Amino acid sequence: MAAPSPEGGTQSAAGWLRVTQIKSAIGTKPKHRGTLRALGLRGIGRTNVLPDRPEIRGMLARVPHLVEVTPTGHDERGRS
Repeated sequence: MAAPSPEGGTQSAAGWLRVTQIKSAIGTKPKHRGTLRALGLRGIGRTNVLPDRPEIRGMLARVPHLVEVTPTGHDERGRS
């Protein structure tokens, strides 16, 4: 069972996802570029740690060819 998060939603057992942009957004559809920006990615090699939530998973499903996703057990940016 997923534990409630402080924001009121739920998170899976992993809790966090490390998302790294591996391909350029040049030449992609405008919605794909917007999705990368919404994920906090601004260039190849950039990484962002995001909560493992359905909204984030949906955005990642739109751009799987541009990103690499690794589950992590905690927020590596200093949050708990």
